[in-house]
Amino acid sequence: MSLSEEERRSLEELERGLAATDPDLDLQLKSGRLRGTAARMVIGGLVLLVGFALVIAGIITQILIVGVAGFLVAGGGAYLLLSRLVLRRRLRRYGQDGPDSPGG
Repeated sequence: MSLSEEERRSLEELERGLAATDPDLDLQLKSGRLRGTAARMVIGGLVLLVGFALVIAGIITQILIVGVAGFLVAGGGAYLLLSRLVLRRRLRRYGQDGPDSPGG
């Protein structure tokens, strides 16, 4: 289903407006790379899964060091995944502006 000519023009106008008002967001969207919080959450989730896989491998092979290493890796992944969210929640609770807020 293709866009009509009017819809296409409207979309291009919105893109130009976005590029003019928020050039950082425009650059991020055009690059297609995850940055900041999103990238940290994706990497944290992947590290967490690798850690769980190592824990399972340690249990299966009954090698203690593999299980301990997996636990530590999973803990690091959980930290990456959740640290930004917890910090934001705490800042919001105490009424402070975080680095991503419009005022900060």
